[in-house]
Amino acid sequence: MEKPGCNLSHGKKEIQPLRYLSREEAEAIEKELLEEFKFGQQQLIEIWGHACAMAVTKVFPLRSLPKKQPTLLVVCGCEKNGAIGLACARHLRVFEYEPTIFYPKRSSNPLYRDFTTQCEKMDIPFLSYLPTEVQLISDAYNLVIDAVLGVEANPAEISEPYISVLATLKQIRAPLISLDVPSGWDVETGSSEGISPDVLVSLAAPKQCATRFMGKHHLVAGRFLPYDVQKKFELNLPEYTGTDCVVSL
Repeated sequence: MEKPGCNLSHGKKEIQPLRYLSREEAEAIEKELLEEFKFGQQQLIEIWGHACAMAVTKVFPLRSLPKKQPTLLVVCGCEKNGAIGLACARHLRVFEYEPTIFYPKRSSNPLYRDFTTQCEKMDIPFLSYLPTEVQLISDAYNLVIDAVLGVEANPAEISEPYISVLATLKQIRAPLISLDVPSGWDVETGSSEGISPDVLVSLAAPKQCATRFMGKHHLVAGRFLPYDVQKKFELNLPEYTGTDCVVSL
């Protein structure tokens, strides 16, 4: 599935169709990075978490936030997307935002536990529960980051606590930012009983479901991808400005 985009190849700007990835293609790119280019799993999570934080600062700079305190809520799942959310929260704290994390089902994966420890050591608070009264969330936070479910998730197999979490996220009035795949969406068809984010940050390249995204801002965090990977998978990523690690579509 493709949409128009532009790609910078060896200094020559060409108009090319932007590639929208299936689940299989997204997994193949990650495998290529891990096995052929020797990226580490934690390294990828860190790169993506930093890029997601940069995307937040671009769309919602500190001076634009309506509340006196620059508060935001990061809702994390137990798989990779949740770990990216944790890394994102830590970077946002460095950027002088005030993140709070809701992490209802912590991962047993030691790679992911390290990101939890880093957030705790930086005194980022963790909620013990997510208020079902959505007005409380809107009153307390300028925006909410959805890092619950990722590419690997099957919407038909979502269970608690995530059913309840998504039911709450559907109702919030604060701006909602989804990382890579809006939680509850089918990666390839985009069919969803899930949330409707205002902002989508696609990791590496957009997924096929992003063709159905109707929010205000769609950004891609794929600048770090080696040129050979971009070429092999015919990603045709947009041109990035200056030293930016994210770009708006």
